[in-house]
Amino acid sequence: MFDLPPKISSLDARYEAQKISFGPVVFQVARTLRTTGLLMALDNVADKGFTIEEAMHACDLKRYTVVVLFEGGLSAKILKKIDNHWLITPIGRFLLHDELTRVNMDFVQDVCYRGLADFDQSVVQEHPHGLREFGENWNTIYEALQFLPEPAKTSWFAFDHFYSDSTFPELLQIAFSTAPKRLLDIGGNTGKWALKCLKHNPDVEVTIADLPDTLSRAVANVEAAGFPDRIRSHAINLLQPDAALPKGFDVVWMSQFLCCFSEAQVTSILTRARAALSPGGRILINDTFWDRQEHEIAAYCIINSSPYFTAMANGNSKMYSAEDMLRMCDIAGLRLIDAVDGIGYGHTVFSFTAS
Repeated sequence: MFDLPPKISSLDARYEAQKISFGPVVFQVARTLRTTGLLMALDNVADKGFTIEEAMHACDLKRYTVVVLFEGGLSAKILKKIDNHWLITPIGRFLLHDELTRVNMDFVQDVCYRGLADFDQSVVQEHPHGLREFGENWNTIYEALQFLPEPAKTSWFAFDHFYSDSTFPELLQIAFSTAPKRLLDIGGNTGKWALKCLKHNPDVEVTIADLPDTLSRAVANVEAAGFPDRIRSHAINLLQPDAALPKGFDVVWMSQFLCCFSEAQVTSILTRARAALSPGGRILINDTFWDRQEHEIAAYCIINSSPYFTAMANGNSKMYSAEDMLRMCDIAGLRLIDAVDGIGYGHTVFSFTAS
């Protein structure tokens, strides 16, 4: 994975280096081709394409605007030029129509882009210096989620839910394969997973453990959906190592959650999750691990999500490899009993019992 060809010329290597050097520029050109409507207009005329003048008229743009964007798109292979006509390429169509690409691009632009200018400080000091771009003195982005300005808030939740929502049908089968009566959802976010569980099984009681502001909104969402009697809440800041979780659960569930913490914090959380299990209970960890992906594109997206955690989220967490996650679970006294790959967009579910 990520191997270079057996032989790469110095000229090709230098060209690839320039793509990296101008990467932020190309990103903005690609995004603006989409937001100005130029990509959509070109897609609508298919193989006919546009002259510069036709594009100006179609999108009500000045000549300068169209020329700069078209030439930038040409260099990035988003567009191609035949004689005096400009046409969209398959890459351009993915930028326009592919939901994965759109969600990732909006997340990078609205949540990460400006803050990543401070990545060098953040990664050395293990502090999310980029978070100050949102104008408040928050320690982590998680305490800020309900208060983020738009469009950052919408793009953050769209990114999070895009990856998680595709997994729900299969995850419900895994989570309820042992007919749990009590389930602890650590890091319940908006309450979406808890609500799925309550609808799936009429006998389960779900407890959400999360930060107070997030928790109150999650529980309100579940109660508003008609399940006030089977939802419980436990306000907790898991960054405090002595903050205990409630006990006696058949399933302790963590989805797209442990990547939000440093290795030491993950081990601490797992140890407390182990103590929350009833006899014979299971801990289920659902996440995207770059070293368990079938395709390089998935591994690429996962690895390059880590700088968001560094610059914006908390300064000291990342998208972990499965190898690292299993090592931390072993330290916490957990025994792996099952692993299911290929769920949704590259998710893996690890099932553990107390060793």
